Amino acid sequence: MAYVPVPKDLSKIKTKLAFNLTKRQLVCFSSAAAVGLPAYLFSRGSIGNSAAMFLMISLMLPFFFLAMYERDGLPLEKVLKNIIRTRFLYPRVRPYKTENFYALLSARKEAQPIAKQQKGWKARRQKA
Repeated sequence: MAYVPVPKDLSKIKTKLAFNLTKRQLVCFSSAAAVGLPAYLFSRGSIGNSAAMFLMISLMLPFFFLAMYERDGLPLEKVLKNIIRTRFLYPRVRPYKTENFYALLSARKEAQPIAKQQKGWKARRQKA
C-alpha cells in the first residue's frame, strides 16, 4: 500500500495551476517574459549580446522576486510595505511614555495625598 505524506499545517498548501506553479507565479513569470524578452531582442543589436542579456536580467528580476519571495507567509510587496512604514512613515521615537507606578509607590508620592484626603473627610464628618 502506498503512503502519501500529509503536511501538518494545511494553510501553507497553495493551489497549483500549470507546471506546478501557483496563479501568482504564472502571472509574474509571464509578465517578466513580456517585459524581458522584447527588451533583449530590441537592444541586442545596438548594445551587444551580453549587455542586452544583463539588461534583460535586471528587468526580469523584480518580477521573479514578486513571484517567489515570501517571508513569514507574506509576499514581497507586503514585506516592503511594512518596511517602508516602519522605517520612513512612522516616527522612530514614540512620544508616549508610561509612568512607573512602582517608583511612585516606593517614593510614597501617591500614598501621602490619599492619606491627607482621608483625614480631611474624617474631619468633615466629625463637624457635621
